[in-house]
Amino acid sequence: MDDLELIESSQVESHLRAVEEDVARRIKMREQSLKNSLDIREKTIIHTGRILHIDGDKKYSEKSNIYYKKVGLNAIVKNIPERNQPIFVGALVKKYKPEILVITGHDGMIKKGKDFTDIYNYRNSGYFIKAVEEARKNSIRDDLVIFAGACQSYYEGIIMAGANFASSPARILIDFMDPIIVAEKVAITDEKKFVTIKDIEDELRDGQRGVSRNRW
Repeated sequence: MDDLELIESSQVESHLRAVEEDVARRIKMREQSLKNSLDIREKTIIHTGRILHIDGDKKYSEKSNIYYKKVGLNAIVKNIPERNQPIFVGALVKKYKPEILVITGHDGMIKKGKDFTDIYNYRNSGYFIKAVEEARKNSIRDDLVIFAGACQSYYEGIIMAGANFASSPARILIDFMDPIIVAEKVAITDEKKFVTIKDIEDELRDGQRGVSRNRW
């Protein structure tokens, strides 16, 4: 109970409005981008990367699904609680054979935890780490791109488990759109090009403080 904070309903409503506005803004930007390049795309078949997005939060799962559909990305979204993600991710990866995998939800450091390198000081990072390991074991693709983590997640542990992108290097709250931005950027980039964090950091709310990628 001492980890909870009482907030006014107006704060909740304000936050939800901000999320909706952010999603709408990005959809409008994406649609404008597609419109601007229509003359190039008219005679070209465009293939975007297949995305499998697993999220522990039902509302964010629904919002993510809406966004992917609105901007025309090839994505499957599944709402699975964080603790169950390591159990189901292997079968889902085998079934859908994604090129991009997003594993996210809720996380955070325990209020009294001081050691950033102690996995027991994180609420759900251990599940994200296990889910990444299971995804790597069960994927037939050597080039599977994985984003994993949520707010204040154990960035180093998730990267060591095999993620390409992870949160949160500075142990800060990340934006709802950050994982989606990473997935979208990878999905629409030519497969011969290597996507770096420099390519997307300006689109992330807190840049590399919130999300970064491995350097290997």
